[in-house]
Amino acid sequence: MVSVENEQVIIDVDHLTKNYGHNRGVFDVSIKVHKGECYGYLGPNGAGKSTTIRHIMGFCKPEKGSVKIFGVDCFGNNDEMLKKVGFLPSESNLPACANGWELIYMMQDLRGERNQERLKYLLQFFKVDPNQEIKGMSVGCRRQLAVVVAFMNDPEVLILDEPTSGLDPVMQEKFIQFILEEKKRGKTILLSSHVFSEVDAVCDTISIIKDGVHVSTFNSSDFKNGEKQICAVCFFSEESFNKYLNKKKSVKILSQDLNNLKMTVEFARNNSKEFFESLSGVAVKEIEEVPFSLQDYFMSFYKEEKNFDGLNGVISQVAVTEGE
Repeated sequence: MVSVENEQVIIDVDHLTKNYGHNRGVFDVSIKVHKGECYGYLGPNGAGKSTTIRHIMGFCKPEKGSVKIFGVDCFGNNDEMLKKVGFLPSESNLPACANGWELIYMMQDLRGERNQERLKYLLQFFKVDPNQEIKGMSVGCRRQLAVVVAFMNDPEVLILDEPTSGLDPVMQEKFIQFILEEKKRGKTILLSSHVFSEVDAVCDTISIIKDGVHVSTFNSSDFKNGEKQICAVCFFSEESFNKYLNKKKSVKILSQDLNNLKMTVEFARNNSKEFFESLSGVAVKEIEEVPFSLQDYFMSFYKEEKNFDGLNGVISQVAVTEGE
């Protein structure tokens, strides 16, 4: 986990608004990605992730607010950004008339920089054959070539929009390994995705976006080490089930299933001693901790009955910063 206290802000999206009408666009979005941090941008297709990234890459001019990298306005300074930023778009629309080497040389000339050692490493790591014609490549191979082209000059900042789209499961794991290695090398990373596993695996800070609005921003470690703990308790008999149900205890019963003699309880993580003491004298068959996943938390924002003014139940215990 990267400590961002007093660290330099590399990517600074400040109250960005771009309204396309009919509730499409992004509205008052703010993102601060610090040096060496991996920032996860989580949301379904159409939530506003790619719109935000297009502004970060300088492809669009903000309607309101500002977007900067290294303190420089992104819009109008694309040439300067190319030297420091590696961008992997959600779709790899590569020129079909070229082969891998021709695309690589073209992008090297465009950036005015060649890092042959890094290029060789990436070609081997992602198993890319640059002699192959692009039009004859599979979707996955094109994506792997796009990854190599995006990062072959070893940029300081990585902007990734749905980066594992089109990759097979084996290559998805290799990509996650690559991102973890880049974090160790001190790279600053913004990763936009709707894949929970990759966000959970690599990100230090996570923002959830819905309908162009940030509904939650939180520290990944705070989320994983929340104040509340949930356990499923399985009893030996109906008698022991009822005995515990009627027993005075310092835990909250979330659910009870008499048919399966199973109960789900919640208690403060620092109060586990009292939880186990509450089970004294009760015939317990099994106790299993129930993890509260990033997917569970994310999906809670996509229920129609969700109240965005506050988080309830287990979710309320997650350390979040609302509305950033």
